[in-house]
Amino acid sequence: MTENDLRDDGEHLEQLTRPAPDVRSTSVLGRYLDWLKAERGLDFDAWPALWRWSVDDLEGFWSSIWDFSGVKAHSPYQKVLDSRDMPGAQWFPGATLNYAEHALGLAEDADHTAVIAHSQTRPPVELTFGQLTDQVRRARAGLRRLGVGRGDRVVAYLPNIPETLVAYLATVSLGAVWASCAPEFGAPSVIDRFGQIEPKVLLAVGGYRYGDKDVDRREQASAIAAGLPTLEHVIGVAYGHFAAPAGTDWDRLLDPGVPSTEIEKLAFEAVPFDHPLSVLFTSGTTGQPKPIVHGHGGVLLEHLKNHALHWDLAAGDRLLWFTTTTWMMWNALVSALLVRASIVMIDGNPQFPDLTAQWRLAEETRPTLMGMSSGFVMACRREGLSPGKDFDLSSIRQVGAVGSPLPAEGYRWINEQLGDDVLLNVGSGGTDVCTGLVQGNPLLPVWVGEISGASLGADVRAFDEVGHAVVGELGELVITTPMPSMPVGFWGDPDGSRYRAAYFDTYPGVWRHGDWIRFTDVGSCVITGRSDATLNRGGVRLGTAEFYRVVEEIDGVADSLVIHLEDPAGGMGELLLFVVTSDGGPLTDALRRELNNALRTKLSPRHVPDSIVRVARVPHTRTGKKLELPVKRILRGENPDTVADRDALADAGAIDAFIALSRARAAEGNLQ
Repeated sequence: MTENDLRDDGEHLEQLTRPAPDVRSTSVLGRYLDWLKAERGLDFDAWPALWRWSVDDLEGFWSSIWDFSGVKAHSPYQKVLDSRDMPGAQWFPGATLNYAEHALGLAEDADHTAVIAHSQTRPPVELTFGQLTDQVRRARAGLRRLGVGRGDRVVAYLPNIPETLVAYLATVSLGAVWASCAPEFGAPSVIDRFGQIEPKVLLAVGGYRYGDKDVDRREQASAIAAGLPTLEHVIGVAYGHFAAPAGTDWDRLLDPGVPSTEIEKLAFEAVPFDHPLSVLFTSGTTGQPKPIVHGHGGVLLEHLKNHALHWDLAAGDRLLWFTTTTWMMWNALVSALLVRASIVMIDGNPQFPDLTAQWRLAEETRPTLMGMSSGFVMACRREGLSPGKDFDLSSIRQVGAVGSPLPAEGYRWINEQLGDDVLLNVGSGGTDVCTGLVQGNPLLPVWVGEISGASLGADVRAFDEVGHAVVGELGELVITTPMPSMPVGFWGDPDGSRYRAAYFDTYPGVWRHGDWIRFTDVGSCVITGRSDATLNRGGVRLGTAEFYRVVEEIDGVADSLVIHLEDPAGGMGELLLFVVTSDGGPLTDALRRELNNALRTKLSPRHVPDSIVRVARVPHTRTGKKLELPVKRILRGENPDTVADRDALADAGAIDAFIALSRARAAEGNLQ
């Protein structure tokens, strides 16, 4: 379905889909609106009024999420918000609760599926809510026998498998603090992360299978254990034919050889709303990873809101979203259990044996929401796949797309494959808030190339340099009112100075997220890349995503990276375009001319690159984001070892060509 509307800059927006006529009666968001009217006397006929209320009346909105979702508190809150200051907002003082208690469902869910786990290392595993609860009970008792208690840190060098989920919920049920890292990371990168939080217990696997390759991680696991001086215990998890690393055996932890009746009952430590739940680490591509502390209540309340009202998940639904345990999307995947939906856990190469693997899995596991990266969408389109025709995807109601901006052609491709009845929910958020800040929902139309709008409870704006909100032009993505899932702080930052410097130095009292965004007058928006990577040529500012939309739609281009090296004297600087050719061959004069002409006509003459260079690979993070700022710093002559953590890259060798180029530039004084 397409329909045109005029936006603020005079250009037409192409409407891809509109809300279903019965959305108020079929969606969780519709049920929430009915609940607001019946229980609170609030009647919202349209989305803009609901969103405005959600950011203006923070106490009313977040207390409604608490009540609508049935949050179980061990002691009640005294007020919703004690202080609106950022940083320093105090949410739900007096309340005590526990995240894990909400993730294990209700008694009536015991026989319902909670987890379907697919792996290239072993056969599929399924757990009901009852089986999951029993394993969490046993793991919790085992951790207590090892002396784990409130405030202790438990870290995991584990893949996305049920054992990781069980260990996570057991840890946080005790009031202990969780952190995880996928086993594809090398020991130095893991120690850089885990060493900051001084863990007491490490869980680790000895290896895994990635596609058709066995990956032995016993040496890495041993090095990690040796590099964490505060460790008291290592718990080895046997996985497939890979033996568990030395230490306490996971199976023995769950089954200590005594009757089940002698293992203590499952209980949940009642902790304050802001008690640390987990530590998520930034990618580490621009320095040591920042240890972001998220609290029990903040993640619980935010994910109850997000998963129910934006993702339209409820009991009986299912979420399939490939992620690793390093990415915040793992936390989001697990949180589908909060709304009693089941989850599909995937471990291994998501594109093995080919790009159809995830579509085949969707046909088999029948998700109602399937998430994917923008890069995956575009790769499927480039390969000419027809999943809508080749697979039964009729269970899918919503597709989520994150990781990097999705080009307009990706919107159309999803719609062509899955039809108008499937909502394409493109979103953007981050590890910092462990959620989406801008995204779609069942009440909003989808505009081609645009994110539908700001999330409920997220007062997201575009600010210019002096802190004025702007519409129709690029600005810094900011949040002007507090959210419960903003970090409790950074670990090891007692005075909060690192936390304030990360988000609040540019606009005091306002969160600066670091993305470049443009809103339209209909409320939709476009993320155009990181604000520190914005192309500013002679005063004409452009987000890198807009550059890639032009370049990567040209036949013969498989991937690209654009870097602007600014002139300190205020000149045009140097604009460098790196291109991966589709056939892996040289960059032809014809392709070079086509690139220059397209950029000149579709962007501006100022954005014609000074040089176009063919590279074999573009460096991406493991979540699909291009390494613009680290490459920029490398080309400026900074030490690559301090600029980019190779373990944070999807392909560690992809950075080598840029290191070599930097050395050549230093030796020759120019780019050949």
